[in-house]
Amino acid sequence: MRSILPSAQGPGRILRGMDRLEQAKSLDGVVGRLRDAVRALPLGSGRDILHGRWLGHPVHPVMVQVPVGTWFSAALLDLMPGQRRAASALIGAGLAAAAPAALAGWTDWAELQRRQMRVGLVHAAANLTGVGLYTGSLVARYRGRTALGKALGFAGLAAVGVGGAIGGHLAYRQASGANHAEAVPDLVGPGWHEVGEVADLPVGRPVRRHVADVAVLVVRETGNRVHVLAAECSHMGGPLSDGAVEDGCVTCPWHGSVFRLEDGWNVRGPATAPQPAFETRITGGRVEARLRGPASQHSAASSHEAV
Repeated sequence: MRSILPSAQGPGRILRGMDRLEQAKSLDGVVGRLRDAVRALPLGSGRDILHGRWLGHPVHPVMVQVPVGTWFSAALLDLMPGQRRAASALIGAGLAAAAPAALAGWTDWAELQRRQMRVGLVHAAANLTGVGLYTGSLVARYRGRTALGKALGFAGLAAVGVGGAIGGHLAYRQASGANHAEAVPDLVGPGWHEVGEVADLPVGRPVRRHVADVAVLVVRETGNRVHVLAAECSHMGGPLSDGAVEDGCVTCPWHGSVFRLEDGWNVRGPATAPQPAFETRITGGRVEARLRGPASQHSAASSHEAV
């Protein structure tokens, strides 16, 4: 009997190539130097803006819509007669929009894990190739070499398309920029859950415990006030229980995201999503916790920002 199941031949060439790219340690020298250069940029509070903390998710995918959209539109106009000037204007607009989009992308890239940074480097290289080709296209058009300008434009669109496909691998296969704590509300049931004996919790030092099957960060303050957050950082899953606690916040040891212990609010990036937080109570010397709703997190964050 012939099987109706698809042939189990394993990953195709594209996936095998991307897997090899993820393991390409030969890129690590360039990755390290570029990462240090990006982190050294004097961006100040603009760094969180570029990460998209204000938006609740990375802003780079939003910003790239402008150059990609204008360049695709220019390619369509290049296939139509009498649209030379409009196509040139769209290419110029795309080049202008590409710079801030690239800056946002590099800012995110510098706070990824090594395997993701290797893929991201090639993603950026493909896009930079596209920018170079579109720059050449615009120059050729202004010099009256329309045929060359169109050819360079189509080549630029192909390069940007390759960059976009690699960006899709970064976003969807490697989960770059995804909220790594998103599943917590689905894993913790309603109501109160036991965390452990309050006497077993050191004062002022973060420890790792569990609520249901979810690992949590627990911090006991003087006076037996206890804070509980999901233990894996929403940015890249870093261990918050290994982070430093100071001024009512915990800092992720991997990339420096800062979360408020009271409600999990992401005070500083690169995390763009708040950390799932729990209400706590002490009953009979034992700590119990239940998951806060999004509304309580947002209202607490608003009250802090208003002060």
